[in-house]
Amino acid sequence: MAKVLFSIKIFPSDITTDLSQLKKKIEKELPKYASVYKFDEEPIAFGLIALIAHIIIPEEKPGGSDEVEKQLQKIDDISQIETLMVRRV
Repeated sequence: MAKVLFSIKIFPSDITTDLSQLKKKIEKELPKYASVYKFDEEPIAFGLIALIAHIIIPEEKPGGSDEVEKQLQKIDDISQIETLMVRRV
């Protein structure tokens, strides 16, 4: 069974957002079929740090990445999401 790894850049709503708490919220809000492979942090500007979430979903789940993005948009501490990369692993 193949899996799909996609990377999402997540912009916090404020520079004071606690990134460790945001990571926990992201993991909690993901659908049951999705899991976080790892998080990276990317400095943007003026103290704002974006999270890069690398998420794994089953390949046979149609629309899985769209559903993940919709779930993440519900988190109050997230202002914007940008898909960076999608690949089969």
